[in-house]
Amino acid sequence: MTKPARVRAAELRGRSWLNTGGRNLSLADLRGRVTIVDFWTFCCINCLHVLDELRPLEEKYGDALVIIGVHSPKFEHERDPQALAAAVERYGVEHPVLDDPNLTTWDAFAARAWPTLVVIDPAGYVVATMAGEGHFEALDAIVGDLVAEHIADGSLDTTESLYVAAPPAETTLRFPGKAIELPGGDVLVSDSARHRLVRLAPDLKTVVGVIGTGTRGSADGLEPQFNEPQGLALLPAAVAAEVGYDLVVADTVNHLLRGVRLADGAVATVAGTGKQWRMDNGTTAALDVDLSSPWDLAWFEDKLVVAMAGIHQLWYFDPLARTAGVYAGTTVESLKDGPLDQVWMAQPSGLAATDDRLWLVDSETSALRYVEHGVMHTAVGQGLFDFGHVDGPAADALMQHPLGLAVLPDGRIAVADTYNGALRAFDPQTTTVSTLAADLAEPSDVIVLDGKVVVVESAAHRLTVPDLGEAAVSGRHHRVTRKRTKVAPGALRLEVLFEPAAGQKLDYTYGSPIQVTVSADPPQLLASGAGKGEELGRDLVLADGIGQGVLQVVAQAATCDAEAEHPACHLTRQDWGVPVSIAEDGVRALRLVLRA
Repeated sequence: MTKPARVRAAELRGRSWLNTGGRNLSLADLRGRVTIVDFWTFCCINCLHVLDELRPLEEKYGDALVIIGVHSPKFEHERDPQALAAAVERYGVEHPVLDDPNLTTWDAFAARAWPTLVVIDPAGYVVATMAGEGHFEALDAIVGDLVAEHIADGSLDTTESLYVAAPPAETTLRFPGKAIELPGGDVLVSDSARHRLVRLAPDLKTVVGVIGTGTRGSADGLEPQFNEPQGLALLPAAVAAEVGYDLVVADTVNHLLRGVRLADGAVATVAGTGKQWRMDNGTTAALDVDLSSPWDLAWFEDKLVVAMAGIHQLWYFDPLARTAGVYAGTTVESLKDGPLDQVWMAQPSGLAATDDRLWLVDSETSALRYVEHGVMHTAVGQGLFDFGHVDGPAADALMQHPLGLAVLPDGRIAVADTYNGALRAFDPQTTTVSTLAADLAEPSDVIVLDGKVVVVESAAHRLTVPDLGEAAVSGRHHRVTRKRTKVAPGALRLEVLFEPAAGQKLDYTYGSPIQVTVSADPPQLLASGAGKGEELGRDLVLADGIGQGVLQVVAQAATCDAEAEHPACHLTRQDWGVPVSIAEDGVRALRLVLRA
């Protein structure tokens, strides 16, 4: 039997390198090492999850493994080399990163999704490619086998580290995320890159106190640890008195909610197991549910609503009942309004509430949305791939990856339009959008403090009171374009290819172990075939008159150990956004690989 031809890895080409001490790396520099190439973009929550999945591999294999991040931007702001350098520091990336703004290396490796991972052996050949997150076990097995094989034949080279750390910066805050006003007028800030909370005096500069040791971790008590915390929310006084803590923190990378007692800074975990959500585990007990990158919090309808950025949903947390669960969304990543159990979101990252409305910014759709009477509406935003800096009527206005918002005293909604570096305002009365301030450094949140608008200027590492002046900006409309798969009109066969890992089998104990959910953006692209099913194959029908769109597929398979006395269970889950164009010469079958 003829062995399949081995494919040599493509050369690494881009604009510049980070974390190498000024050295430009090439494929030749990777010889003798096992390499994982991580195609990522810093707006993408799935990419951020992968960064955290790679950390234990970096620690385990040391210099036998080199990870190369190839930054392949989606948003226009992500093409800025200074913004990329800031993101590399913000997220604690401790491996070389290639800045690839024109997607040169992305195309050379035929990457199609954020994130994509490619494993290269010490001889320079590609041995595995996988898209999405949740591949730690597979990567560990592949890398472990390659390291053992090349140690045995003497071809492994661990003599030199390719990573050169940047010198530490000296600022009071480092990439602050969110802020709230505390009783008495102080401001509490999530100092995200330093894994702590900082209490500032009303002058926004003087440090009054610090909660957290400043090192990554999840320890509770009087010497607590956080991991890139973001959102903060005060509880109503009566609720706080009963539960014994005053505010809740979205401890984002720990996938936890933490309760903080302001009197002494004591911290307790109040929701989450610390494991990242992969599927519903059938409980609403707050300490037994898995969460996924909670990013912000707001008190609404007598409970905390949580922006669960990692799975494109809103959740609730009831401190009194000690329960948590889904409040809105289906986990499908897109933009669709309607009843809360049917809506689609894309990385909700900021929340603000009035008595009758919950406002949110949906960062990946660059949208401002709100919940009223159990229904979600979009005020500003056009979808996953359209963004820009355009003011005027809300139907035409555009933002770029907003992360925070606040309700102003006059009823307008102030939006931290992060990647435009601007403070925007939406007027619900006139349904128009204007720009209040520009030239801000990645604003990530807005609060109103003693009548003043305060912006968390994350990339400038400070809180600032900008000079406000209403202006109309008529900027560019950007549209993300990815290579599209040509599909024939009419009937289209979808096949998700899955094979259990060695020693495992599909687990039918509690019904079908397969679930495949299909949707489209725009929804009108599919005449039939949308929805959930329990088969890996499905017949779709593309509607007439729609020239292109994105097919969205979420697949998961449950397996268990085949021979073990106490078999462990495993869940493999993957989601794809496949850009398609309709053409007579297009394919009539689409095959996606769900990799165990």
